[in-house]
Amino acid sequence: MGLSDSLGGYFDVQAHDSSVRTELLAGLTTFLTMSYIVIVNPAILAQAISIEGISSGQIQSMLAVVTIIAAATATFVMAVYANRPFAQAPGLGLNAFFAFTVVGALGVPWQTALAAVVVEGILFIILTAVGAREYVIGLFPEPVKFAVGTGIGLFLAIIGLQAMGVVVDDPATLVGMGSLASNPVAIVSIVGLFFTFVLYARNVPGSIIIGILATTLLGWLITAFGPVAPDAGLVAGAATVSYDITPLAGAFVSGFAGIEAFTFALIVFTFFFVDFFDTAGTLVGVGQAGDFLDEDGNLPGIDRPLMADAIGTTVGGMLGTSTVTTYIESASGVEEGGRTGLTALTIATLFVASLAIVPLATIIPLYASHIALVVIGVVMLKNVVDLDWDDITNVIPAGLTILVMPFTYSIAYGIAAGIVSYPLVKLAAGERKDVRVGHWVLAGAFVLYFVVRTGGILTAQV
Repeated sequence: MGLSDSLGGYFDVQAHDSSVRTELLAGLTTFLTMSYIVIVNPAILAQAISIEGISSGQIQSMLAVVTIIAAATATFVMAVYANRPFAQAPGLGLNAFFAFTVVGALGVPWQTALAAVVVEGILFIILTAVGAREYVIGLFPEPVKFAVGTGIGLFLAIIGLQAMGVVVDDPATLVGMGSLASNPVAIVSIVGLFFTFVLYARNVPGSIIIGILATTLLGWLITAFGPVAPDAGLVAGAATVSYDITPLAGAFVSGFAGIEAFTFALIVFTFFFVDFFDTAGTLVGVGQAGDFLDEDGNLPGIDRPLMADAIGTTVGGMLGTSTVTTYIESASGVEEGGRTGLTALTIATLFVASLAIVPLATIIPLYASHIALVVIGVVMLKNVVDLDWDDITNVIPAGLTILVMPFTYSIAYGIAAGIVSYPLVKLAAGERKDVRVGHWVLAGAFVLYFVVRTGGILTAQV
């Protein structure tokens, strides 16, 4: 029996009306559509992680290695344990929350943030193992669940637009448009962004990574042969590449020292919330594309894919990256015919092979890598159609969730605003039956947090 027959038999390919060739092609397609994360995740996390004696370029290359290992591990578990064609990697939005909210705004040491990721992953493993998924999902208001994706999309978009020089600080209006016509970074970024959108609209596999690389090349060409000065910021500085991840691996252990319990619990809660519902929503959405759902709209055996996510998150946090989640780009492979874990195994293998391109992550300038944030942010806005806009008791918590995230630069605050408002507007509308005790408990906890956090009781450092 050949390798092809062995793989087909192990993953029961024929029973899923597929073939080994189809599964391999589907895996390649999914990998190309999400490979941008190998560049973008390190670019985001490197803004929050600093290690004495190690350059930012070296840290970025370490993070690229860790990103690849976490993605390959989670996707491999998805393949052999869940037998599903879903790919996983450190999630956009979750890495932004890690870098800009937890480490940036709250002033939490990055080691402590990694500790929160590990705790979230272990908690996820336990809850998945005991089958508590339905209970946890039922604890959160439905309009908040549906609004989180759109809010994160706006959050990612504003981060990306800032890095591109399109959105800048404005003392009169807080934010404003940058000097687009005179800023070389903004000009090249806009050209690269629309080029990427064109590729994405034409369903070109790997459109985002192609757009990032093309934008980087354009910046280099203009700097080398055009009128733009070398210090204009179009070209990333040369950096030493390091495959040694020991400064990151295990750093989470020191993060448990001297933590403030309430803030740490809130960070864990937010990581868990966003990861849990982002993963569950993506699994159902991709499952729908592959006709995997049952008559009730549920994905049979969803606990197995969730377990793969939990294991990937735990491993990733231990090695030094933010929370792992299932990628909506998995739908591209499913649309190519991927139906089994062989698709996921192909993706995991390609991630391992991508270790060879780690040096590439260090030469991509920030503005080019953040094109991915804008593209994905725009695509995530479509989640808003799932909301019941005719019901004001859904509109208010959903609207607050969506608006507060980008305006406060915090995913956690957006979720909190939605959860606090939900039981209040339901009670005011006479719909008390829709409010559970757990809703009031969560709302009260978040009110307490806002009082403690904004009242100056917590210091900037944990």
